[in-house]
Amino acid sequence: MEKSLATFDNGTICSAWNHCGQRLATGSADGTLSIFDSQDPASTSSSFTCTSKSRIHEAQAGIVKVVWVPPEYGDAVACICADGTMSLWEEVVEDAQPLKWKLCKSFKSNSSKLLDIQFGISLTSLKMVAAHSDGHVKVFELLDSLEMKNWQLQAEFQNVIESVSTFGKASCISASISWNPHRGESQDASFVLGYNSDTPQLNSSKVWEFDQAHQRWLPVAELALPGDKGDRVHAVTWAPNIGRPYEVIAVATLKGIAIWHLGLDPDLDGRLSVEKVALLSGHEGEVWQMEWDMSGMTLATTGNDGVVRLWQSNLNGVWHEQAAFEPNS
Repeated sequence: MEKSLATFDNGTICSAWNHCGQRLATGSADGTLSIFDSQDPASTSSSFTCTSKSRIHEAQAGIVKVVWVPPEYGDAVACICADGTMSLWEEVVEDAQPLKWKLCKSFKSNSSKLLDIQFGISLTSLKMVAAHSDGHVKVFELLDSLEMKNWQLQAEFQNVIESVSTFGKASCISASISWNPHRGESQDASFVLGYNSDTPQLNSSKVWEFDQAHQRWLPVAELALPGDKGDRVHAVTWAPNIGRPYEVIAVATLKGIAIWHLGLDPDLDGRLSVEKVALLSGHEGEVWQMEWDMSGMTLATTGNDGVVRLWQSNLNGVWHEQAAFEPNS
């Protein structure tokens, strides 16, 4: 029997799940950020009630994406609005008053819109990678977890393998970022990024890794076959690794959902080996969002066909569709 866990207001555009705190954040077309809390955090089937509503944008620009900050850095969420601005909100206690959400910092760009942001924890700090509509990628760093407003720009580059590019000003519709979820003390921070743009060189998903010795970000892999490098990327997601001798990354384009194996040992040029092991088809149209389970064994996907599909590989490494959930008519 189906059970409703939460009821969202009309105009809700996006949502994000906080795995650690059993909380939901949603963004609406009127610029409202809503927080839902579980009535029984110990239960996996508990219902959720709205505990906070905040109008975060004076210009009434809708919230198109919400992203939770890693729980190690407190209860905070980032909101991207339709006008390309982004703001960070933190839950705080002031003068013994009830908890409320307070603006920490706003990020604005005069020349481009912010398309996607994701947070990752490195050896020394919290990092935030932001992809912009002009094809530029910015990496910010937070050294003090108690000062959420004090972000520093660490690096800025474009999502290309070669350092010298010949294309003009890019126009990007969307971008997708996923950090390597592994948090080993000896592993440098890394993430994968793909664009949906009019510039083929930007589109293909690249894996970026922080070179601690030289304090710079380097592209260490490209997840695309030679004939597919210009394909527009709609979503990427990096799977948790529970002991595999390789990483697994899913990349969605109009050709389907490609499953990639990424080697762990770099070659003499610092590049990692890549292998495309599957191409999953079944969605009609674009795939908008993908997410792995905590074991990195099951992939959930959804798109503009409104269907949620679950994918798994068998013991022989052959991928198949495990289940599909159709929307109610």
